[in-house]
Amino acid sequence: MKRWLVSLFWVLLCASHTASALEINQANEAELDSLKGMGPSLSAKVLKARAQGPFQSWADLMQRVSGVGRAKAKAFSDQGLTVNGQTLKP
Repeated sequence: MKRWLVSLFWVLLCASHTASALEINQANEAELDSLKGMGPSLSAKVLKARAQGPFQSWADLMQRVSGVGRAKAKAFSDQGLTVNGQTLKP
């Protein structure tokens, strides 16, 4: 019984961690807006830039979207946003 509970705990923990990730190259407007600090204006810029092609890296995102600098990128990454599955590296 104890082994079963431990296994269940790890499955739920992994599922909740995965569910909190938000990939910028797949996120819709509402999902982007749900990030603290994003807002409708910045999410529109992200979607417009993404329409030209997917973001390759965090550096690519920061270069192509005005208003996303290092501090905002870190805040978004801390909330679970990823670029090509990657969090922002320090």
